[in-house]
Amino acid sequence: MESGLLSALRDAALDQAQRHGCTNAEIRVERIRSQEVRLRDGLLEGAADDTEVGIGVRVVVNGAMGFTASVASSPAQAAVLVSQAVDAARMVGRAGGGHVELADEPGHGIVTWVAPHVIDPVDVPVAEKVELLGEWSRRLLAVPTVDHVTASVLAVTEDKYYADLGGTEATQRRVRVHPQVEALAVAPMGGFETMRTVAPPVGRGWEYLNGAGWDWDTELGTMPELLAEKVAAPSVEAGDYDLVIDPTNLWLTIHESIGHATELDRAMGYEAAFAGTSFATFDQLGTLRYGSDVMNVTGDRTAEGGLATVAVDDEGVLGQSFEIV
Repeated sequence: MESGLLSALRDAALDQAQRHGCTNAEIRVERIRSQEVRLRDGLLEGAADDTEVGIGVRVVVNGAMGFTASVASSPAQAAVLVSQAVDAARMVGRAGGGHVELADEPGHGIVTWVAPHVIDPVDVPVAEKVELLGEWSRRLLAVPTVDHVTASVLAVTEDKYYADLGGTEATQRRVRVHPQVEALAVAPMGGFETMRTVAPPVGRGWEYLNGAGWDWDTELGTMPELLAEKVAAPSVEAGDYDLVIDPTNLWLTIHESIGHATELDRAMGYEAAFAGTSFATFDQLGTLRYGSDVMNVTGDRTAEGGLATVAVDDEGVLGQSFEIV
């Protein structure tokens, strides 16, 4: 995104917000390039390359909040978006939407940040992606107990520009990759079992698939044996058992029972008709017992390679670490 256009969009939006008497106003300009490649049994099954560009503005006027967005990218359209957001806020105010008072956040001036990475994952040619995934697939298919293999990788580069009335102007680039390989074995007596890599999606570059941050050779090497054990394992009978959860499974437990449950929109009931509600409601804040006394869970937007890591978030707040439980 060209810096001169971004400055023009900022000026048009924030000047219009001031003319409307907004107490808070923000503009976000975003360009997301995503690329996905998928193979089945070592052969290319599909590939997609997509770019999305858009502008979003949020305002607070007379204690009510309004938001609008568009794929248009001209300064004139940015000013129109602000006027539309103001109209939306006034309508919300008349409907009794409640008084909005955002927490104080100082201006952070000009911030420029690029997520640490060596190779931008969307710059890697599709042919190179296919070759690596194909090599992984052939390695697994060479084992007699593996009947089919699916391999894929999602690569994303996200450029975001943010500016607000408080004086923060942030230009940031985030990258992320999510490789997955799944092996399938057909059971001797019918049915099938699968085993998938547990490497998490990360905020890293293509070097992640070359071994930076994850031992792919070891994981791919152990998958066939684990899959064979899964095929041969007897069904579990109903009863009481002592359960030992592998850390890779515990990731999902934390994600579902703590991550989703403590999302603010869920806790406030705003997703009741979409994704559901939460047992971690506001009346239990500070008293709800999640686990043992030694349990501690944090949200961290500063960890290297984290999917949520940023310098400045979508509301102009510096990336930080905070306690959840």
